[in-house]
Amino acid sequence: MTGNIITDFFNYYIVNGGYMFELFFNHLLMSVYGVIFASIVGIPVGILIARFSKLSGLVITLTNIIQTIPVIAMLAIMMLVMGLGSTTVVVTVFFYALLPIIKNTYTGISNVDSNIKDAGKSMGMTRNQVLTMVELPLALSVIIGGLRIALVVAIGVVAVGSFIGATTLSDVIIRGTNASDGTVFILAGAVPIAIIAVIVDIILRLIERRLDPTRRKKAPSETNHRVQTIN
Repeated sequence: MTGNIITDFFNYYIVNGGYMFELFFNHLLMSVYGVIFASIVGIPVGILIARFSKLSGLVITLTNIIQTIPVIAMLAIMMLVMGLGSTTVVVTVFFYALLPIIKNTYTGISNVDSNIKDAGKSMGMTRNQVLTMVELPLALSVIIGGLRIALVVAIGVVAVGSFIGATTLSDVIIRGTNASDGTVFILAGAVPIAIIAVIVDIILRLIERRLDPTRRKKAPSETNHRVQTIN
């Protein structure tokens, strides 16, 4: 260590680049896996409670209860059932990712204009066709918003996974907390976690905006207005 934190920080990455990339990849992969599994369950559940609104209160309350459990406590519970390792972390991410995915799917489907759905039915569409051709496309930006929130939450949950034997970027942070002067180690682990969260948030936010039907409607009208102004 040279005494200069910034210099030591970059030197650490130069010396341990391969190791840090492996941790970065593992951290991101566990986050993505957990959200994918939560999407497989959460999106259909969100559609279901949008169809049967009486179930929405119960389902959202149950997923809200999961969010109140501290991550370390949830990991400890899952560890007793599934043991140590990455699988336990992925399952924990799955539970924490359910709320934003279910809630946003439910909100997106529920907020589709009933007149648009009625128009689809009047054209001879079945209920499932209205869902796949009308409701889901219009609700897609809101659903993507739920995935964005879920993935950012997942990145934070995975960071705690090192305490139960998963290989994540927090391995370096834990090493820093156990060292007499571990500031560089803590930064080396914390900075890439923050970078993952920021990059994921920005990319999915751009996709969310691109898929927003209200923005797609505004774009042509703004273009026509500019053309008329020029003429």
